[in-house]
Amino acid sequence: MASLTVRKVENAKPGRHVDGAGLMLYVQPTGAKSWVLRIQMNGRRRDIGLGSVSRYDLLPELNDIPLLEKCVLTLAEARLKAATLRQMAKSGRDPLTELLRDRSPIPNFKDAARQTYEAKLPEWSAKTAESFMSSMENHAFPQIGELIVSDIDAATIAKALSGIWMKKPQIALKVRQRIGLVLNFAEAQCWRSSSMPNDAVSILLPKQVEGGHFDAMPYQKVPAFVASLNQSMSIGRLALMFLIFTAARSGEVRGARWSQIDETGRLWHRPAELMKGRNAKAHTVTLNKEALAIIKISSQFRRNTTDLIFPSRSGGELSDMALSSFMDDIFGTPHGFRSSFRDWAAEKMPHIPDPVAEAAIAHKVTNKVVAAYKRTAFLEMRRVLLDQWGIFAGSSIFLDNADERVIA
Repeated sequence: MASLTVRKVENAKPGRHVDGAGLMLYVQPTGAKSWVLRIQMNGRRRDIGLGSVSRYDLLPELNDIPLLEKCVLTLAEARLKAATLRQMAKSGRDPLTELLRDRSPIPNFKDAARQTYEAKLPEWSAKTAESFMSSMENHAFPQIGELIVSDIDAATIAKALSGIWMKKPQIALKVRQRIGLVLNFAEAQCWRSSSMPNDAVSILLPKQVEGGHFDAMPYQKVPAFVASLNQSMSIGRLALMFLIFTAARSGEVRGARWSQIDETGRLWHRPAELMKGRNAKAHTVTLNKEALAIIKISSQFRRNTTDLIFPSRSGGELSDMALSSFMDDIFGTPHGFRSSFRDWAAEKMPHIPDPVAEAAIAHKVTNKVVAAYKRTAFLEMRRVLLDQWGIFAGSSIFLDNADERVIA
């Protein structure tokens, strides 16, 4: 008589737990759980691994996989698979041979990631799909792309993430989560015997700074970096340059729309929903000559199907990776250019009050401070500040012939 229940499986401690009829649940000290079938064949006892225990949240769209090919099993599936293999053994067939019949070779991580992408694509938005592949190509494939997916362990994952774990914490967390998705998919496909070793990876990696940390490029290096971006044009490069010239956040730039731009008044009116924070308010950014030139170049790719200034190829918003990918070999993150701007303002524009610089990057400034300078004068001081920033950051490029620039 079967002795296990779903609740007992969920709460099982390390050790062996007998269900009955040769089916057993093995729980490792790490908490990993797997099913094993013990049978007698030709007078010899054999233990056959059936697969790991399903956590019920693993890729439900894979339920159409034939039972004998499944390596992630619920209690009911484990019992049915065990019964099928016992019948094979009684009829003189080798259960292990049957399990391995017609199995495809185990793919490397890159191929497994692409198959994960194809499996999840129907439920993903265009933005999520693009961000997934971009993060894999930039931060996972170069390190572990060629490794057989069954050979990837916690130490390998930690080493792959080490280069960005502290420098680009938010990107690193996303890459880690996506590596985990691929490994869990691989487990469901029977390409590996375990899922993402999250606990072990956490032990091997240092603790990130609470709340995240954005590395900033020293402001002295910004003009040369902008010049390197200007060597060729793409929507991603244009968006990053616009971010630099306006000292804006990545999400604000990726969500920027033509309807928010007042070219005559040289203003970018950003609605509250585009701004950061639960109690965010609408904010207006003054546009310097360099930012307006970027908008002029971007108009070559303006589409009737979207109001976005910097749309992705699918017409939706660009992913975080579309901007950060240009910084893989540079110290800093897109968000860090806001700190670069503030450092520059403090050192090179000391005659401009600090509240003006804070307002320029949409940090909260009290109404009393704004009133002290009068609202019109306050806005004009912000304009002077960003105009000078544009001249400094764009000093190595020439955007006067914006009509003649072609986006790659």
